[in-house]
Amino acid sequence: MKENSANPLYLKSLNHISLVCRSVEESINFYQNTLGFFPIRRPCSFDFDGAWLFGYGIGIHLLQVEDPESLPKKREINPKDNHISFQCESMGAVEKKLKEMGILYKRATVEEGGIHVDQLFFHDPDGFMIEICNCDSLPVIPLAGETVRSCSRVNVHMMQRQIHQVVQQ
Repeated sequence: MKENSANPLYLKSLNHISLVCRSVEESINFYQNTLGFFPIRRPCSFDFDGAWLFGYGIGIHLLQVEDPESLPKKREINPKDNHISFQCESMGAVEKKLKEMGILYKRATVEEGGIHVDQLFFHDPDGFMIEICNCDSLPVIPLAGETVRSCSRVNVHMMQRQIHQVVQQ
């Protein structure tokens, strides 16, 4: 294994996220029937209730909370809250399906250098935020030799040059 300063812990990929839930059964239903994950075998040595699901190359581990009333209830859909984001094939189809399922959501749009990205945000049964987007239209541009900072402090012309260079490649 060759040491790499860009990957100091030798990471390969995202394996799973763990979510504490009020009801494992309700969360299984949501992640299976709304997002298309499927249940997989969970080690029998665990001495607590939970479930493992898999889809799109990642796992979701659901953990039953001992006291369901201890979990805070989130009501407002805030795109700036913790969330997991999924790419989709058709934003129109996703929005139609969310409406059919009666799931409340919030729309947002990101614009960068003339590229528009649509986003839909909604909660799972426990208030964990899910984002569905068409973010693959936004180029991934490494900040070589720069400090990571908020967009409001980034030189817009430099960003546009970087986007132009990536598009031409």
